[in-house]
Amino acid sequence: MTDPRPGTGAGDVPARDSVDDAPALDAVQLNTYFALMEAVSLLQHRLEQQLRAEGGISYVQFQLLARLNARGPLTMTDLADGVVYSRSGLTYQAGLLEKAGLITRGPSAEDERATLVTITDDGRALLGRVFPGHIEVTRLLLDPLSDQDLDHLRDIMSRVRDHMRAQPPRSAAPRKRRPAPA
Repeated sequence: MTDPRPGTGAGDVPARDSVDDAPALDAVQLNTYFALMEAVSLLQHRLEQQLRAEGGISYVQFQLLARLNARGPLTMTDLADGVVYSRSGLTYQAGLLEKAGLITRGPSAEDERATLVTITDDGRALLGRVFPGHIEVTRLLLDPLSDQDLDHLRDIMSRVRDHMRAQPPRSAAPRKRRPAPA
């Protein structure tokens, strides 16, 4: 990133990142990045508030239930890759959802090493209760945009998502082991 302080010459010559020698972001890139991150942060905060108030669930739990509702039973690994969440974090969230009776977990008939997750009728009913408010909050992002804006935003964000997803999924990363106590 460039140094935004006056007199640092940040806009004159791309600075180099000392870590990996990557070029710094120019002013347009930096402003775009901050606008995107602020909009996402504001939207996610409002969605979290709505989901907690109307359903007693987090955004991650909503993502898991919505994905299971849309796609049917999935393995824990498929869920982790789909919602971009760590395996351990997903296991914890799935445990909370299972305890609440919103999902079930069991062995996969196709792969004995895999755990298959299924949404329950109570999970579907909860989604039905929170979806209207979820849509209302999501409109905060979409309503100020024209149809042409939406087409452009969809195209741009699809390219960004696909580029970022081309990296190996988090679930494929080797697990970090803590050293054994001496």
